[in-house]
Amino acid sequence: QARLAESGGGLEQSGGSLRLSCVASEYMLEYFAVTWFRQAPGKEREAVQCINRSGTKRFYADSVTDRFTISRDNSKNAVYLQMDGLKADDTGVYTCASSTVCTGDLSSGYNIWGQGTQVTVSS
Repeated sequence: QARLAESGGGLEQSGGSLRLSCVASEYMLEYFAVTWFRQAPGKEREAVQCINRSGTKRFYADSVTDRFTISRDNSKNAVYLQMDGLKADDTGVYTCASSTVCTGDLSSGYNIWGQGTQVTVSS
């Protein structure tokens, strides 16, 4: 069964770093764009960044563009989100989803969703 699984979340202090992983099983992630989403407590889901098949990146959340870096490693069937300079506002559930192309849509057009990984940033 094709699936995506996120990992790397956890508790981190403000100013710290985390690297989230999105690993595909039973399908080739290299043929898909991958978007990282997040949902903070009490807020709607937002698209963070996306990386397409060629490695081209799309930036949706202005507040993290200078601090987060999306990348992919096709040999590991994985997409990563390097999160530096973490802030309390970065707290939330981070989810990855694959699609044909990067769109920034919040729910439609994705073939596989991960379950999400919790990121908690403390002061």
